[in-house]
Amino acid sequence: MSYITDSYALSGETLVKQFKKRNMEAFYCATKEEAKEKILSMIPNGSSVTWGGTESMEEAGVCEAIRQGDYEFIDRKKAKTPEESRALYGQIVCADYFLTSSNAFTKDGILVNIDGASNRVACIAHGPAHVIFLISMDKLCANVDEAIERIHTHACPPNALRVKANTPCSKTGVCADCLSPDCICCQTLITRFSRVPDRIKVVLCGEKLDFKFFDPVK
Repeated sequence: MSYITDSYALSGETLVKQFKKRNMEAFYCATKEEAKEKILSMIPNGSSVTWGGTESMEEAGVCEAIRQGDYEFIDRKKAKTPEESRALYGQIVCADYFLTSSNAFTKDGILVNIDGASNRVACIAHGPAHVIFLISMDKLCANVDEAIERIHTHACPPNALRVKANTPCSKTGVCADCLSPDCICCQTLITRFSRVPDRIKVVLCGEKLDFKFFDPVK
């Protein structure tokens, strides 16, 4: 234990209450392994499960457990043509569980996400019956403006390099608020309340996880 982990545990308790006010059920887990077990305990065997490309869920071992478990895994990557991709997306939006992370979140329980193709933010907003977030505590921000700044400053440039996007930030390492054809910052979703009680569940993790990679798939 350290002062940082102790502080995360305390703030985790506070944040759980903030999310609850917004009709989102939340939990705090000290480690990735605890978070993985918590998430898997929420998903009944036989459920249809998918995700929009989440490095945090991958790193925690959740995705591999779903692939190997007794679930109906909807794999968006198996589509080979635009037509197959569109048909598969119809299954994704009707899935029982959609797994993801959040680019940032605020101290009063607001989730902030930015996408390129925007299939992820679309499913967060509407579609799958349940959405489960796994978010490391280092993504905590004071407010929405700070959350958006964090995403543009710390997540976008390295991700643009990862997907080989031809954007200013991939060349300079600094966001230029671009309108490039390769822009990976096309849609910003601010989730401040869930009209369906507990449709959204948030698992906060005291152990650092990589930032959520944007999904460039068209």
